Amino acid sequence: MTKADLIEEISRLAELTRKDSEVIVETIFDSIVRSLRAGDKIEIRGFGSFRTRQRKPRIGRNPKTGDRVEVPAKKIPFFKPSKELKDLVNGEGVQSPAVAPPAVQ
Repeated sequence: MTKADLIEEISRLAELTRKDSEVIVETIFDSIVRSLRAGDKIEIRGFGSFRTRQRKPRIGRNPKTGDRVEVPAKKIPFFKPSKELKDLVNGEGVQSPAVAPPAVQ
């Protein structure tokens, strides 16, 4: 699913305009990025958590020439899925009403 697909899905399910849905998605993503830059942890219960991890400096290799290259230390974003999300992806557990398939009559 792309960001455009997500915007379209929110627009359809929440009966909002595409522009309003785009503002919602952009606001959520911007908030997550801002929090990670500040070093905060984001926890969305039932979905997972975002945080940053520190990578140490290391010596790498240029794949084209084979020369040694110093790779500096850096922070990387990291997502850890919740147990509930893992169970849903693996077909275990109960689906939420918003995701459940329609009842057969």
